[in-house]
Amino acid sequence: MAGTQFWRHVAGVIRRAPWLAYSARIMWRIRQPRFTAGVVGVVFNEAGQVLLVEHVFHPHHPWGLPGGWVDRNEDPAETVRRELREELELDIQVGPVLLAKVDFGNHLDMAYLCYLNGDIGKLSAELLDYRWTDPTALPRLHSFHYHAIQQALSIRSPVKL
Repeated sequence: MAGTQFWRHVAGVIRRAPWLAYSARIMWRIRQPRFTAGVVGVVFNEAGQVLLVEHVFHPHHPWGLPGGWVDRNEDPAETVRRELREELELDIQVGPVLLAKVDFGNHLDMAYLCYLNGDIGKLSAELLDYRWTDPTALPRLHSFHYHAIQQALSIRSPVKL
């Protein structure tokens, strides 16, 4: 529990001083290739609820979809699988790309529809919490995450790939 309290403290500091997250992002991007890429997974449970996670390092929209940065030479679909395994110990099957958008000038975001293959395990230090949320009762989300969920709802089928 001490680790969770530490990360809650870090999240509180970042939320009070969001410039810290922006500064870290700028420093990280200076060292990156011309374009960076990130992926998120839209995962539904059997009740039709979407998986949301509370991120430590997202000061303005702490709740959002699980995902992360694409490593150099990594397939984005594999990134989704890896990130959900690392962050939630969750095994998924990756489905189709739902949405792709260039943001922040040189960053590509991609959202994938994902299917559950198990249960959520221990959360990584990057996450404070998770919850299954009815898509009609979403908290304030980054617009890309919101649109990815809406796109998933429009094409979602109960049949797995």
